[in-house]
Amino acid sequence: MSVSTRVGLGYDIHPFADPATDPRPLVLGGVTLEGPGLAGHSDADAVCHAVADALLGPAGLPDLGTLFPATHEQYRGASSIALLGEVVQRVAAAGWSVVNVDVVVNAEQPRLAPFLDAMAANLRTACADAFVSIKPKRGEGIGTVGRGEGIACWAVALLQSR
Repeated sequence: MSVSTRVGLGYDIHPFADPATDPRPLVLGGVTLEGPGLAGHSDADAVCHAVADALLGPAGLPDLGTLFPATHEQYRGASSIALLGEVVQRVAAAGWSVVNVDVVVNAEQPRLAPFLDAMAANLRTACADAFVSIKPKRGEGIGTVGRGEGIACWAVALLQSR
């Protein structure tokens, strides 16, 4: 019996960088927002990282950190939306197409509502025009996100065999 659809789950979390020592921009879903950036080897776009892992798993491919290791200088400061585009190409080469992606972004700050359409448009482009949904949530003072220490993202993706 051949499988025609598969579902993947991705997760990522990054702490905020210290603006005094790492004045990087905050990037989520390929959109630059006001506020301190997230610490990481690439641009630390937790939305793109979660989506990438949600796509890689069901395609039977290695996780994002294996494909683009933080130990390689070529990925320092890399655009995660560009890396996501490369992931989608690898998923397609493995015989799969992206049907839809659903993302939850958990952040106390900044308020994400004004940027959701732009983030969804970037993800849609990177994911070969798949349907994309992004929902912002707050930590409500609970845990790492609630204390404003970082941003966490979850993504679910549906792949269909080509």
